[in-house]
Amino acid sequence: MEKVALFAFNGEMMCFVHALLNALDMHGNGKEVALVFEGASVRLVPELEREDNPFHELYGKARSAGLVAGVCRACSSKLGVLHDVERSGLPLLDDMQGHPSMLSFMDRGYGVITV
Repeated sequence: MEKVALFAFNGEMMCFVHALLNALDMHGNGKEVALVFEGASVRLVPELEREDNPFHELYGKARSAGLVAGVCRACSSKLGVLHDVERSGLPLLDDMQGHPSMLSFMDRGYGVITV
């Protein structure tokens, strides 16, 4: 797999940190990476945006590298963080009934991994 889409569903910070670490590792080793906040992980966006969050710098590295493809619009709305996500400037993904489509990534040559 030269192109990898990591769909992070888990809303626990430590689980998401592993998605960030893997995204950065893959990117650093020549893979094209797209990290997608989906499901409960969307609640982590406002936390990671805070400069006092211990993982803000790691998150910032992934953002700066262009690895964050976007955030699920439907889950952001349902879980009450839509306005926070909009303020973050991250793209809202909604091409599958309000959710990001794994198929759209597959059609662009990405292997999909869920975490």
